Amino acid sequence: MTSCDRFPFLSVLAKNYQHQPVFLQAVEEMVINLEPLFSDPTHGEFYQRAFVAMTEPERTISFRVPWEDDDGTMHWSRGWRVEFNSALGPYKGGLRFHPTVDEGILKFLGFEQIFKNALTGLAMGGGKGGSDFDPKGRSENEIRRFCQSFMTELHRHIGPSTDVPAGDIGVGGREIGYMYGQYKRLANRHGEGVLTGKSMLFGGSHIRPEATGFGLVYISQIAIEQRLGKSINGARAAISGSGNVAQYAAQKLMQLGAKVITISDSNGVLIFEDGMTEEDWKEIIHAKQVRRDRLSSVEGDVTGRYVANETPWSVDVEYDFAYPCATQNEVTKAGAERLIKNGLKGLFEGANLPTNAEGQQVLRDNADSCPLYIPGKASNAGGVGVSGLEMAQNAMRLQWKPEEVDGKLKEMMAGIYSQMESSGDTLEKGANRAGFLKVAQAMKELGWVS
Repeated sequence: MTSCDRFPFLSVLAKNYQHQPVFLQAVEEMVINLEPLFSDPTHGEFYQRAFVAMTEPERTISFRVPWEDDDGTMHWSRGWRVEFNSALGPYKGGLRFHPTVDEGILKFLGFEQIFKNALTGLAMGGGKGGSDFDPKGRSENEIRRFCQSFMTELHRHIGPSTDVPAGDIGVGGREIGYMYGQYKRLANRHGEGVLTGKSMLFGGSHIRPEATGFGLVYISQIAIEQRLGKSINGARAAISGSGNVAQYAAQKLMQLGAKVITISDSNGVLIFEDGMTEEDWKEIIHAKQVRRDRLSSVEGDVTGRYVANETPWSVDVEYDFAYPCATQNEVTKAGAERLIKNGLKGLFEGANLPTNAEGQQVLRDNADSCPLYIPGKASNAGGVGVSGLEMAQNAMRLQWKPEEVDGKLKEMMAGIYSQMESSGDTLEKGANRAGFLKVAQAMKELGWVS
């Protein structure tokens, strides 16, 4: 029986969206952690009504995206923007270009984004968008033409006080630049914070590319020190993924003295028995950011060994802490059990919902031996947090120094940790409850729910 089955007030939601299982999974994770609020004798019914309202997007925009390949053949991809909740501010969340994208995936991401943004303390609502376009294997010109076509439709729905997209999987600085360039041509408006993750040449912020990975490590460092009384220095850390989040989480972990044991992509995993070196990291960055190549291509150039068709969670290697930074549902029940067996002390989510429902339950059931579990809506909030700071800099026509942005990021992650500590008996419960209560109160004061 799922949590949606246990709570009658969610029956209509479960019936209407049974074809969107990942979205319902995100809802179920929240319900498990909010159960005491729903049972509260005084405010329980209000919390139930507020939660149901939050599960329905305020607006969902879908559109076709025509684009031409290098051979002159026309293609049509699907595009969406899910504007989920604006109680705390304009819709804010990334754009994902990946063949697995559909409305259900974007609803899951947008729903998570509501509470993540609430935890930052900045005036941002939640949203998400993207397309099923696959940039892998496409030329620079094909990607540019697609981005321009995507923005040709999206531009009429966004604005600095309405909806401010950013990047996600398949959308980095290059794609943001192409889309912002098209927005400027269509809207004839310049210097606006209508997209974040921009180049420093036209309104970007220092530390934005690093922010999610750095913030992930900062909040894990606080948890390790305060809950375990230990230092991250010398700890064995496993990272999955090799995109933006994974790259800069690895860099920050090494700067703090931790040993980065793994990094991976969809084809396999690199394992560094004695920890990744700075030269290893630079080689991986060059492969991913410059050559846009697979990790297998660097096997002979780094100190680690490459294992094809495996992940950090499927190999029998000991880690103190895990940082899943690849994609949703990558840490399964079997993976979580293997991590616990090998002595894991904490898992900090760099991706959105990277631990599936069964894996989450394994972590909860083994909280005595693995006491640290921070869900992505808290642990990876640094990226959207610095996006919010980029919006602030754009509004003031200023650009803060790197150390100033990094300092604000550290303060933000410390603030999120404090909210988790004060809102639940576990960090997972605290993260979910703190975000929900803030949004519910805002919706009440706005007259959107009573």
